[in-house]
Amino acid sequence: MKTATVLRYCGISLLGVSLLMLVSAGVALHEKSEEALLPLSYAGIVTAVIGAFPLIFVPRQKSVGIREGFFIVTFSWISACITGALPYLMYGGEFTPINAFFESVSGFTTTGASILNDIEALPNGLQFWRIASAWIGGIGIVTLISMLIPTRNDMQSVLASAESSDLARGYYGGRKKHFVNMMLTIYIGITTVSALALKICGMRWFDAVTHAMSACSTCGFSTRNASIAAFDSPGIEAVLIIAMLLGGTNFTLLQSTFRPRNGGRTVFRSEIFRTFIAGVMVASSVTALNLLVSGRCRSFYEAIRQSLFQIVSISTTTGFATADTDTWPALSITIICLCSVICGCTGSTSGGIKVDRALLAAKGMREKIRSTMHPTRVECIRIDGHIRKWQEMEDACIFILFFLGLTTIGGFINAAGGMDLRSGLSAAIACMGNVGPGFGIVGSMGNYSALPDALKINSMVLMLLGRLEIYPFFMIFGNYKR
Repeated sequence: MKTATVLRYCGISLLGVSLLMLVSAGVALHEKSEEALLPLSYAGIVTAVIGAFPLIFVPRQKSVGIREGFFIVTFSWISACITGALPYLMYGGEFTPINAFFESVSGFTTTGASILNDIEALPNGLQFWRIASAWIGGIGIVTLISMLIPTRNDMQSVLASAESSDLARGYYGGRKKHFVNMMLTIYIGITTVSALALKICGMRWFDAVTHAMSACSTCGFSTRNASIAAFDSPGIEAVLIIAMLLGGTNFTLLQSTFRPRNGGRTVFRSEIFRTFIAGVMVASSVTALNLLVSGRCRSFYEAIRQSLFQIVSISTTTGFATADTDTWPALSITIICLCSVICGCTGSTSGGIKVDRALLAAKGMREKIRSTMHPTRVECIRIDGHIRKWQEMEDACIFILFFLGLTTIGGFINAAGGMDLRSGLSAAIACMGNVGPGFGIVGSMGNYSALPDALKINSMVLMLLGRLEIYPFFMIFGNYKR
């Protein structure tokens, strides 16, 4: 592996991060939050110097292997998380070194878990940086590199392969550099429209822009301690529900829906999208009935309003809240836990196992049972009109086993560190799925500040594993040949 090549392209990603820090410094200046201006400015300059250093001494590469691609993607995420903690460290307050790194990792991985007990006390400049890190993490650090490297080599192709799973790219038939550009165009479009809609619904510009960025990245960072419950607005909740669902949908499907092309599959013709929406609707309906019957809600409207927002928020791994789900009945909590595991679609900004893998594994198991009962039967697995190979089904099952196994290990570590089982296991699920809120002390109206430093580190590892979809993270420790 060419270490110099990895450092060069990690440097490019850090230049993008530094640019966003300086933009946040501009926001701090505009919002007159002087206490955030210097930390963001100094951190932006330091990050720019660190990023520029390898560009000066490492020559441009014409090509790169897939192994280098995995290293570049993984170390770009880690280096961005490290430098992203600098503004918090320079600001101080609640941000100890571990807390600053936790908040940075949570942002870049779009998990949305926080150690802040008083979010509203944070200056607007740092508020913006906190959510901007999640917004840039939602589209993927690799996009920063892909937009800056020359288009005449295969770097974009390799990095797209390392960043996105085959399931995510399966809907797109064009070149991979166009796949990256398409993702960015859709992402910015959803964010812009959402911000305008939130402004129309009554939010001030700063809140509208930051919450649009947070919803589109499916992170769930808010500028308010009570999250979306602080606004108590059905209109704002409706806009965020649509934004979260779009963020949790395969971006290629969204593009082919808004810009139809011959043979292109739209969201209305996608079996995976229909499964995703059907799951959200069923989960919301059952939860609403459970809330109504248990007496948690006094009217059917209130039950639907609370259940729909929370289920969409969790299913897309956003983590916004309008209610304290920790006080909900056992059935509702069980449904939320299930939604925290499966989550949205591949090719979106959401985390978790993804509906695509769950559907592929379910169909594969069904056909396996049928072939066992009828050995002469020959049946293909079809999803969205495409025949899926058995290898793809096996890959999906292996990923699910990895995901559940690592989540279980993370839950055991939390329990061994002193957390009660409910809090520890839900925290592991929430971090591995990049959801954010769990139950108990890490519930939707709580945070991760009370966790010991060792358990915060455990949570950060789970966040990175979930965001990188496991394999790239482990790839850097393996002795693989090109």
